[in-house]
Amino acid sequence: MTTIAWFDDLAVGMQFKSGEARITAPDIKRFAAEFDPQPMHLDEEAAAKTFFKGLAASGWHTASIAMRLLVETRPFGDHPIIGIGGGVRWLAPVRAGDALHLEGEIESLTPSKSKPQGTVNMKWTMYNQDGQAVYAFTPMTIVPRRPDM
Repeated sequence: MTTIAWFDDLAVGMQFKSGEARITAPDIKRFAAEFDPQPMHLDEEAAAKTFFKGLAASGWHTASIAMRLLVETRPFGDHPIIGIGGGVRWLAPVRAGDALHLEGEIESLTPSKSKPQGTVNMKWTMYNQDGQAVYAFTPMTIVPRRPDM
């Protein structure tokens, strides 16, 4: 994968792929206990009686995993990922034992007319080990322009 240093190095259609994150039942329960304490995220027996028919990661846990994978992928080089909005979709439950990865593509690039930066619109999809899409998000991010631009 090419390391990107500036907004000016990006192109529509560029694709990125992350490494992998493995999910465990203790991970699911730990996150849920602190941030989303619902039965389907905390207890196998209670979860079996829910819509999910078993222990499932919180959607916000899934989003947090996606963010970690995105940061590790470094699509904008050393620059931080500064979000200014976007959309999310939870497509399938994330379960203990899943191995997740992200695939992303740049959909549009808009240079600022007044600031030394640009806005990048991407589509990211997270897949499990079976190739099933479990989560999608479309962040809009700010990336600095090359200083000499």
